[in-house]
Amino acid sequence: MNQKIKILMIDDHPMIIEGYQNTLLFTKKETQQLEIDIANNCDEAIAFMDKSVEKENPYHVLFVDISLPPSADGLMTSGEDLAAYARKVLPNSKIIILTMFNESFRIHNIIKTIDPEGFLIKSDLTSSELASAFQAVLNNPPFYSGTVNSFIRKAITSDIVIDEKNRKILHLLSQGVKTKNLASHLDLSLSAVEKRKKQLREIFEVQDGQDETLINAAKNKGFV
Repeated sequence: MNQKIKILMIDDHPMIIEGYQNTLLFTKKETQQLEIDIANNCDEAIAFMDKSVEKENPYHVLFVDISLPPSADGLMTSGEDLAAYARKVLPNSKIIILTMFNESFRIHNIIKTIDPEGFLIKSDLTSSELASAFQAVLNNPPFYSGTVNSFIRKAITSDIVIDEKNRKILHLLSQGVKTKNLASHLDLSLSAVEKRKKQLREIFEVQDGQDETLINAAKNKGFV
């Protein structure tokens, strides 16, 4: 018996989407019939999702790239926002995140906020891994690529517990943001930021006050 699978692929690079599409069509099971829609930006993706809800013909699987041009109204700024929207309007759809980002903060944040059924880092990706991920997500999710699994293992085996604000401080420092500018990014006072940085230096046993030393120590533990 044929299994009809409705898919939405969201990526702003047509050649990449063509590659995904060809891989799935070439590797699908004989009993699987794929119906694939393509969106190149946030607005197109929202329109496809809303239409599928309206017609009561929801997508089974969404492939969502994280780096996308923002929506015209500015409310959606990335694939993370789109995936969060999909979770609300298409609660039974399976979400596969694809991204070039491999910083631990981004990976942690995506897992925490989206909890995707599939999570693939583009630099890890091969045709066979994409095909495996698709079938696994349909039948036995989740499927995470090597980089994502490696990060999760590091996070689980580490006895260091860092809250979301401290993770963000580490991430912003690693991006070159100065301490005096951290407060505006985090909705904290400068003294609260300084206090948290002091905590982080104690956690990572950093003796000097250099941001670079703190970032390197956090990197070694898989937090950046």
